[in-house]
Amino acid sequence: MARWEKILMAVDEGETSLRALRYVARIAASMGDVSLCLLHIYPEPPPDFYQRGGQIADYRAEKEKRAEIIFAQAERVLFEAGIQPGRVQRSIRPAEGRSISQVVLDVQKEGDFGTVAVGKRGVSKAEEFLFGSISNALARHSNGFTTWVVG
Repeated sequence: MARWEKILMAVDEGETSLRALRYVARIAASMGDVSLCLLHIYPEPPPDFYQRGGQIADYRAEKEKRAEIIFAQAERVLFEAGIQPGRVQRSIRPAEGRSISQVVLDVQKEGDFGTVAVGKRGVSKAEEFLFGSISNALARHSNGFTTWVVG
């Protein structure tokens, strides 16, 4: 059974991600022995990326630079809530042919996280039907861990 006090928090630059982060920060600050891992997942380059002369190293560097900004903002929220810096880790992952929800599930399993927290993206019913919803996929596949979906 995964350890409930290990929280995996998926973060991006969206407002719902920030709202979820604030929620997790309030709860985690009141818990004793909690650890958090901030996870940022970036998509593969667009289909015409290489045709336009793009280099994968440049793409990764750009995405990692953006992730550093996202992590800094997230850590500010956590630290202001009273969570100690030593209790927060960072992880950035490329999707690499997988859905974002699958990457989250893979990281959850690798790290034995007992709690996964995500912000609910505001997608239309048509988008959800066509592309799926990260929060719905996580809720469907939660087995042996808790998923918090914050709207």
